Formats: sequence, C-alpha cells, structure tokens
Amino acid sequence: MHQDLIRELSVITEEEQSILDGRQGIDQQLYTEKKELVVDSEKLLKRGKLIEVRPHTRFVKFPRHRHNYVEVIYMCQGTTTHYIDGNEVVLEPGDLLFLNQNSEQEILPAGEADIAVNFIILPEFFNMAFSMMGTEENTLKEFLVGTLCGKNEQTSYLYFHVADVLPIQNLVENMVWTIFYDMGNKRSCNQITMGLLLLQLLNYMDKMETGSSRFDTELTGNVLKYIEEHYKDGSLSELAELMNYDLYWLSREIKKRTGKTYKELLQAKRMSQAAYLLTSSRLPIADIIESVGYDNTSYFYRKFKERYGAGPKEYRKGV
Repeated sequence: MHQDLIRELSVITEEEQSILDGRQGIDQQLYTEKKELVVDSEKLLKRGKLIEVRPHTRFVKFPRHRHNYVEVIYMCQGTTTHYIDGNEVVLEPGDLLFLNQNSEQEILPAGEADIAVNFIILPEFFNMAFSMMGTEENTLKEFLVGTLCGKNEQTSYLYFHVADVLPIQNLVENMVWTIFYDMGNKRSCNQITMGLLLLQLLNYMDKMETGSSRFDTELTGNVLKYIEEHYKDGSLSELAELMNYDLYWLSREIKKRTGKTYKELLQAKRMSQAAYLLTSSRLPIADIIESVGYDNTSYFYRKFKERYGAGPKEYRKGV
C-alpha cells in the first residue's frame, strides 16, 4: 500500500487517544444505542451512503459483537487477531476478510504499527458487482451472494490469502483511496471496483479459507471450482483422488458443508450452463445437451423442466 495512505491511516484518532489516556474498553455509544453489542450501520454510515471505510481501532480489545451490515477487513501492515464464531483468524499484510452478517466477532488489541481498514457496506452496494459477474448462474457466485447477504448460515467468513496477487491489492487500495480521500463519483467507482475485485477473487478460490478450518477451503472453494471447470465429465471419485480424500468421507462432508450432494451441485451447474447457452448462442439443443455432459436426452429434458418450469425450446423462446 502507498506510504502516504499508510501514514494517513496511522494517525491516532480521537477514539484511540481516549483509550491511550486511560479509557477502559470501547465506547459502546459510538457503535450502537442498544444494550446488545450489534454494531449499527446508522452509526458508521452517513445517511444515503452504501459504503464507508474507517481505520481499525487499535490499543483495545473489541468485545464479542455482530454487525447489521457486511464488514470487509483489509490488513495494510502488521497483524490483527480475530475470533469469529470461536475460530481464530490472524490477518497478515495483504489479507482480505469478508464477514457474514450473522457471525460473531471478537478482536484482540492491535498495536500502533498494526494498520487495518474496515469497509462498512450495506448489502445493496453489491448489486452492481453481482451483475458484473454475469447472468450465468454458478456455484461460486451463489456462495458469495449467500455469504455477503447473510443467507449462508454455515459460512461465518471468507478469508482470502491474496497478498501476492497484485491486481487484487491494487483494486482494494483504489477503493480505500477513493473513499478515504472522498474522491468524486466515488459510489460508481467503488461499485465497479468491487465488481472487478469479486471477479478476480473467483480466480483465487484456492487461496480462500471459510468456516472453521483450512480443509473447509477444499470442501468449498476447491469442490466448487472443480465443478465449475469439469462439469461436463468430472466425477466425485476423480475429485476425491485429486484431493486425497476417501470417496465416502468426501461425499458426506460435501453434503454437510454445502447442504447439497455432489450430484446436486453438479446438476445445478450443468443446468445453469445449459440455460446460459440456450439464451446466448444458437447452438442446436442436442449439442448443448452433449456439451454440458448429458447423453440421455429425455432425462435432461425432464430435469431442465423441473428446474426452469419449461422445456429447452420454450425457455429459449421465452427468454
């Protein structure tokens, strides 16, 4: 991150000075009017704004709390230690953390040289970003949408180790710079930048942790990425071999972690890809059926109609 921006973010805030002067704990009134510590977007966002950025408050332990907005944390330098639904997450420089709205978070005190920024984001801010990800449905997009909008109760956070990915670092810094210095047209700029950021992150799901441990990465990011790339001829047995897991154990864990079986995830991807090709190409339906991995035409027609309420021909005409 640019050193001028680091210097600006390092300035002791009024809140931090109060802590250094002897205040015990955070001033809860800065974050919520309620007895329960649910950090309120109305306290941190000016009326009409969908996104804001603020330096992470140092020198004090932030007690267990939740948010009524999406929080994204970017570690500029140093480290911070977080406990999210009981799971320890240590952010290193360049790391990016997306928190589900339903997750509970606790943060250990940060030192003066530990600089992080918190993005306070209302879910509707992501509307443009999701539209930029295309009309084609995919399991990775569904995973991101569910987590960011608080609908995925199984995933507390998305933790990306992307310090070595220059495009992602540049995009995050651009957003911090635009908001922190109150640049013109910042809403449009940042909504587009967020869209580009999510598109980049889709390419690095192997650098993501979710939920409770690193193997969740394999059972979310790697499983979903495998299906995205091998939906035509991939198999659960091949995936188990690639991931070095027992076939039956992996099958149970996929169901446990995603709420769907491997077959259900695969079929959802095949159907969404077929729907995409029906509306974006003039390929014959028989070729589309083959291209998404089906050799039983009647079975495909039946499953497609169950999912979309119309057969392939009617779907193509209707859209």
